[in-house]
Amino acid sequence: MPAPAPRPGTHRRVRRRWWAPALAVGLLLAGGATVAASRGSAPAPVRIAVDGPARPAAAAAPVTAPSAGAADPVPSAPPVRLLVPRIGVDAPVLGVGLNPDGTVEVPPLDRPGQVGWYRDGPVSGGTRPTVLLGHYDTRKGPAVFHGLPGLRPGDRVEVRRQDGSTSSYRVRELHQYAKDAFPTELVYGATAGPQLRLITCGGTLGGNGHYSDNIVVFADPLPAGS
Repeated sequence: MPAPAPRPGTHRRVRRRWWAPALAVGLLLAGGATVAASRGSAPAPVRIAVDGPARPAAAAAPVTAPSAGAADPVPSAPPVRLLVPRIGVDAPVLGVGLNPDGTVEVPPLDRPGQVGWYRDGPVSGGTRPTVLLGHYDTRKGPAVFHGLPGLRPGDRVEVRRQDGSTSSYRVRELHQYAKDAFPTELVYGATAGPQLRLITCGGTLGGNGHYSDNIVVFADPLPAGS
């Protein structure tokens, strides 16, 4: 189910770059619809295991910025599978875009094991991060990114692509953001080199069946063959 449009007056209209998801605070708004309904009581808040101050990617993995006017080194083949060994994820990936109201599409709730790849990132001014989204849970139980809050810096993530290649990453940090203060440009904006973002819901489950926060994992590429 796509993320519903916010109620009138909930968000101010802001000037944004053409590639940025409008109202990114609605990201995965439907991502926790909801195991509490079957339990009869609200679950405990979802929090990340490890947090820390945001650091530029270059502090963990120096990269070379593209020269002026150069084409972005965007992977030639889309991601088709995500592997996260620590949390037992081995899941299919399908492309998603934007809903008519500008919110990011999410995988259907009847496919809780599917990961969505945001395919409409920037094409100029830097390298775009690969952004993968997944539900935390559904009414039927845990979904593909249920274990995401338990990741820790140093954990390995692999993205397999349609051409048979694999991109490997190492988790740098995790952060948790209120949906009404989601840092769109930090998550989706141009970077100096390849980056990976994994996103799911977190925080407190409200009476409307939606979580209050988004959890974002930032990961840096590993050298080829590592």
